Amino acid sequence: MKTGEKETVSLLITGAWVLTQNPERKIFSPGAVAVRGAEIAAVGPPDELSERYAPAQTLDYPQGLIIPGLINAHTHAAMSLFRGLADDLPLEEWLNSHIFPAERHLNGDFVYWGTKLAVAEMLLSGATTFCDMYLWAGQVAQAAAETGIRAVVGEVLYDFPSPNYGPPSAGLQYSEELCRTWRDHPLVNVAIQPHAVYTCSPDLLQQCGELAARFDTRLIIHLSETHREVADCEAKYGATPVGHLHKLGLLSSRLLADHGVVLSEADMNLLAASGAGVAHCPESNMKLASGIAPVVDLLAKGVPVGLGTDGCASNNNLDLLQEMDTAAKLQKVHRLDPTALPATQALDLATINGARVLGLEKKVGSLAPGMQADLVVIDLDRPHLTPIYDPYSHLVYAAGGADVQTVLVHGRVVVRDRRILTFDLEETLARARELARSLQK
Repeated sequence: MKTGEKETVSLLITGAWVLTQNPERKIFSPGAVAVRGAEIAAVGPPDELSERYAPAQTLDYPQGLIIPGLINAHTHAAMSLFRGLADDLPLEEWLNSHIFPAERHLNGDFVYWGTKLAVAEMLLSGATTFCDMYLWAGQVAQAAAETGIRAVVGEVLYDFPSPNYGPPSAGLQYSEELCRTWRDHPLVNVAIQPHAVYTCSPDLLQQCGELAARFDTRLIIHLSETHREVADCEAKYGATPVGHLHKLGLLSSRLLADHGVVLSEADMNLLAASGAGVAHCPESNMKLASGIAPVVDLLAKGVPVGLGTDGCASNNNLDLLQEMDTAAKLQKVHRLDPTALPATQALDLATINGARVLGLEKKVGSLAPGMQADLVVIDLDRPHLTPIYDPYSHLVYAAGGADVQTVLVHGRVVVRDRRILTFDLEETLARARELARSLQK
């Protein structure tokens, strides 16, 4: 490039605001992001970037708020087809009397289309990465790759036979094959995902830990979600679920604990010392009356906490903007402290913290040169978002999924002006309705 020549980039996106979520939490107003291929080339004032770069395409949003793509740290995507199937029930009854029986009738086709339905909802509401624990994880990975969303997937592993892989030993083999198949994919990562301490023997849990270590990937498990789970674990193993994993040598920075609702001081100290992360799912925990996770205490101890929606059968949506609002307000009312979990921290849960708990912090979660170009444009030209004094406040307490205008994943425009560009939404909706009818029969 000659002196004075502009550098060519694939895309320049400009907006009224850019919240970078970089270590300095830099804000640009107005702001712009230059994208080169799959990566961010620069972030800064529009005039400055226009002087430096010659974009092949420019997307200008005079009333747009540009943020990092949101990260759903825990969900069961294909359960979008179970939305509303069994509501207002205790967790154990919901799971054992309704969800497990329904799952016995599943197949890979159901999971593939259910995942595509969930991806549509997530992309349209600003989530660019999701972490999925479910059956037929190969079909989940395929759906993610085809639709252009970033995903961490894993086959849920139990002590009892699975409708996908059969006996427990075959589940470990299936997970190993997943790791090998998707090892070099730019969007799909694989994690090892035993279901919970009450559905997995100590031997199975340790085998899962060994497999996760061998492939240098995350070990993800539902943990300490209810008082009953903790009491049963203490009665059976003489330790809380966190203490149980500690005894098994499974607490490490590799571990992601989904929910983490019922935690003692000792549990939190063990998590902090090990470097393990927690995926907080406030709306699911509220709906199933599991309790309120001690998020403020966990963060104060240095435990990384991401934000998840859980599945649509227990939430019943995948809107992370709404989840941020709930997370912040739930901590405030629980602690009777209006300063608890402020809007800035709530956004951290859904961006940089979500990336950290999934081991993706060097790729996504913030807008900075060299990071993957996963970003979202929020349309501020709406009655409920006008006027704007504090973009963090508006984002967490006023915006919703319907305000998402444009979405990029890996430098690719996957949603533009509220329209999905990477797959046929009408076909997905039609197949979802068809599969729901077959399930009802």
